[in-house]
Amino acid sequence: MLETFGHLPAAWLLFAVLAGAGFIAFFVGRTQAVALASGQTAQLNSQPNYHGYFVAMITIAPAALVFLCYVLFGESLVRAQFASELPERIRALGDMELSQYIDRISEHAARIDAADTGNALFDAASNRYTDLVGMSRILALLLAIAAATAGFFYARTRLGAQFRARARVEDGIKFVLFFCAAIAILTTVGIVASLFFEALRFFSRVNVFSFLFGTEWNAQTGADFGAIPLFFGTFLIAFLAMLVAAPIGLFSAIYLSEYSSPRVRGIIKPALELLAGIPTVVYGFFALQFVAPLVRSAAIWINALPFIPDGFLAAQPTSALAAGLVMGIMIIPFVSSLSDDVINAVPQTLRDGAYAMGATKSETVKHVVMPAALPGVIAALLLAVSRAIGETMIVVMAAGQRAQITPDPTADLTTITVQIVALLTGDTEFDSAKTLSAFALGFVLFLVTLIFNLIALRVVQKYREKYE
Repeated sequence: MLETFGHLPAAWLLFAVLAGAGFIAFFVGRTQAVALASGQTAQLNSQPNYHGYFVAMITIAPAALVFLCYVLFGESLVRAQFASELPERIRALGDMELSQYIDRISEHAARIDAADTGNALFDAASNRYTDLVGMSRILALLLAIAAATAGFFYARTRLGAQFRARARVEDGIKFVLFFCAAIAILTTVGIVASLFFEALRFFSRVNVFSFLFGTEWNAQTGADFGAIPLFFGTFLIAFLAMLVAAPIGLFSAIYLSEYSSPRVRGIIKPALELLAGIPTVVYGFFALQFVAPLVRSAAIWINALPFIPDGFLAAQPTSALAAGLVMGIMIIPFVSSLSDDVINAVPQTLRDGAYAMGATKSETVKHVVMPAALPGVIAALLLAVSRAIGETMIVVMAAGQRAQITPDPTADLTTITVQIVALLTGDTEFDSAKTLSAFALGFVLFLVTLIFNLIALRVVQKYREKYE
């Protein structure tokens, strides 16, 4: 039994208990409310459904709290108990070695079809770990059922003809909404805090100025941690992508919202949005197999011109230009769709007023519609820039992984995100400067993005005040 519960998915157990308890509580609460009013529901302060919702809410809440505690602390308690039962010679290992040993045990125990390894001690430890997981899940399940039962009977004692069930349910919904918002905020704070503290560990070993202003990056060997080549490659590729996405996406949005017929709009707009559904790895293949050879051929042709110095362009098989062009194609739907929605949101009265004063359609678009839609357009462009900065797969396949500073777009470059993936891939030791540099890169990129967003927000606020 313990082994069976040890392999059952905890999420399904959670859903089954919460869903079952919620349905039963709702129908019981609703039935009790109708009985209190002797079938005359008009005598109730709130409708019977609200009484059912109240009972279901009070029933589910404590059970959900139990499962939340299990999700947060269950595995830690199991690992602590398991570590205390290990032989003394294994417990004498260092914290890192002991943690790695327990990780191997837990991975093997999680496999339903895992066969015996032939190591009696390891197999016995794996079986014991499975039993502990099953025991913890049974205990959590029993506590959740007990908590749900207590909440159920408590909620039933609160019901009455004058009970304001609707107000209580609305208060519960407000709390859930606040809790979701708090989770989003706390998640953001947690991400920033994890980046910040790991970056501090890195900067305690590497000088911050040599990291921010250094021009040599060779983190794999731990020799050089100058991030300027990475920032250069990131912003160059993002800039090339925006040169493609910004005008095409924005002009497409203007055409679809102001000039196209409904029939044409119904064809072009879905076709543009289909681009957003293509996986980035497909774009990477397209860039590697089609765009990159074209860029290299064009660069070779330019180098062959008589008035061009020898080796003017690098003409590498992978290049920043190829990655930027394909990345620009990829983010066109983001710019187009968001800008189209923003332009359509401009009140028609502004257009009618311009037409009444004798303005042409192009003059109306230029002097009335676009200034009014400027805050939303800036937001769309910011989203596109963020998408370009965070892209990894296209850069890996089409731009290369060489950290260098060169204005030549036909040379191979790398970006911050590519290096973060490279540094954190494989067997990594999270106490080395090489691994910690990935967190430092992420933190600095976060700060740069934050500054750009604050500047853009100020611009948006300025123009919004002007046109509202």
